Amino acid sequence: MNYYLIAPAKTFHDSDNTLTYASIEPLEIGHIVEIPLGKKTTVGIVSAKTSQPDFETKEILRLLYPEPLPKHLMKALFWLSDYYRCPLSAAVQAILPRGITKKRRVVKNTTDSILSQKASSNPLNAAQKDALKKINQCTANTIMLHGITGSGKTNIYIELAKQTLAQNQSVILLVPEIALTSQLVRNFQAHFSDIILLHSAQTEAVRHQLWQKALQTTTPLVVIGPRSALFAPVLNLGMILIDEAHEPAYQQDQNPKYSALRLAAIMSKTILGSATPLVSDYYICKQHKAIVELNELAIKSNRQTEITLIDLKNRPNFTRSHLLSNQLIDSIQDSINNHTQSMIFHNRRGTAPLTICDHCGWQALCENCLLPLVLHADKYQMRCHTCGRNYPVPTACPECNNATIHHKGFGTKMLEEELHRLFPQARIARFDADTETSQQLSQIYDQVHDGNYDIIVGTQMIAKGFDFPKLSTLGIAQADAGLSLPDYSSEERTFQLITQVIGRAKRGHQNSHIFIQSFQPNHPIISHAIQADFAGFYNYLIQKRRQSSLPPYSFLLKFSLSYKTERAAISNVQKLNKKIIQYIHQHSLEQVSVTPPMPAFHEHTASGYTWQIIVKAKSRKDLLAIFDAIEKNPYLHYCFDPISLL
Repeated sequence: MNYYLIAPAKTFHDSDNTLTYASIEPLEIGHIVEIPLGKKTTVGIVSAKTSQPDFETKEILRLLYPEPLPKHLMKALFWLSDYYRCPLSAAVQAILPRGITKKRRVVKNTTDSILSQKASSNPLNAAQKDALKKINQCTANTIMLHGITGSGKTNIYIELAKQTLAQNQSVILLVPEIALTSQLVRNFQAHFSDIILLHSAQTEAVRHQLWQKALQTTTPLVVIGPRSALFAPVLNLGMILIDEAHEPAYQQDQNPKYSALRLAAIMSKTILGSATPLVSDYYICKQHKAIVELNELAIKSNRQTEITLIDLKNRPNFTRSHLLSNQLIDSIQDSINNHTQSMIFHNRRGTAPLTICDHCGWQALCENCLLPLVLHADKYQMRCHTCGRNYPVPTACPECNNATIHHKGFGTKMLEEELHRLFPQARIARFDADTETSQQLSQIYDQVHDGNYDIIVGTQMIAKGFDFPKLSTLGIAQADAGLSLPDYSSEERTFQLITQVIGRAKRGHQNSHIFIQSFQPNHPIISHAIQADFAGFYNYLIQKRRQSSLPPYSFLLKFSLSYKTERAAISNVQKLNKKIIQYIHQHSLEQVSVTPPMPAFHEHTASGYTWQIIVKAKSRKDLLAIFDAIEKNPYLHYCFDPISLL
């Protein structure tokens, strides 16, 4: 009889450790098995061979696959549990696909893309060849490829993938969202015949079979997908490429709460590609001399781009529209006359984000979340963008009965209505989270690409990944909208978004005119983004981070407590705060600080009230020690290295 330690996919009797099982057949580390657990069965992963214990053990029911998980996934399993203090069972669930015990019918054409973008292929230019050479010469495990929009980072990814496959090693390419990176995916499909492509439109059965294909294929593969693609069990993983590495989509916000960037670096050599890298990542790579710059457009062009900054406070600029400046309106008309395209970006969907009574000050709030409701005029309803609940539009104030209800602010739907008023003959397309699936940009990209629409309106989903060769006018309706959020990452996200949006019109296809509308035209973030000055932006923000002792100069741990009543939330968060402070004093942790208890940004939701505490430390070990000393309960939630404190 053989005995093994098994990491189960379910927690048993509050134990977060491996469990001992017996097996008649010899097994390997990484084998996936079905085991009895209590009165039920579950799956588990063989983590170690052990000697016969002095207690009675149950037998493993069956071996699910003859092939064991590769070593890099076994390493990821225990690293996730240790580094992020997540239950081992949660890490097992992340690594294994859903429905792994089910028998599946064979699914054909599993590598077909849902996208419709034509592929393009260009030889590397001198700048790209130099960047590729520097990457190959760099000995660091994680390398930052900092390339401006349109510099051809995709071509470098393809060459790196070819080199890796030639060494009989597999490649994983991570993208924030397949539907937003159609051009990149199509280019890869033009160069590699055996690609496993993962995306959100796939069924559980299809994803399971693709996972099984990766496990059982003995030749090197290319896997493309979102952060979960990291867990594709490819043989002999040689490199992980992460496109748009600054995107928050790479942060998992449910257990196990992890950064795909950090996990990738543990699993394999990793390339982080971005035009606007995260300040913390750039700082770390700079310390290790692992930054490769790519500052030239892939395709040289003599096309000119003009940028005009519009002060939203200067109302004489807005005599024809209260949303769009006269200069922007004129440029849109010129583009229509010249049969080119215009794009208007605003990172807020809906019609109006604020509904109030001008008489008594009543505000329309969600009953679940106590957050402002957003007017959606096309369906004539109020919607909460946090919980999704819908409400009727008030015709009179429920507090004072006056009919002085006003809808203030604006979103993409109001912009679309305004553009229809200004340009009644124009063909206009809106792309945001409210867009019908059949009309989303990923579905009708060819029509947009070929110029079937005169004006494109949308949120951040139009800001990245797509190439619009007919684009000649670009307007950002309110560039400083994100700066008002009370979060340490707000300036960084604003710079990234503006830079990415501007990049849509600076790809060298057309002479273009960009209009940046802002209430804070002199804000450093706006200035650096307009000037494409990443170095200036980085120096500005890294100094602020140093002064405030924020990442990369510290590590953060966010505790959140959620209770049905506000009183219970406040009482328990104060107790937690007291325990943390006591621990800090008892162990003389001088480089650890803790914020006073505070309500979460979304304090009230359908599940109750949430209050939070932020612990900041120079050493991550101190955070882990504090976490381990805290008594856990179902009301306590936590996140190491949060990308946002909201």
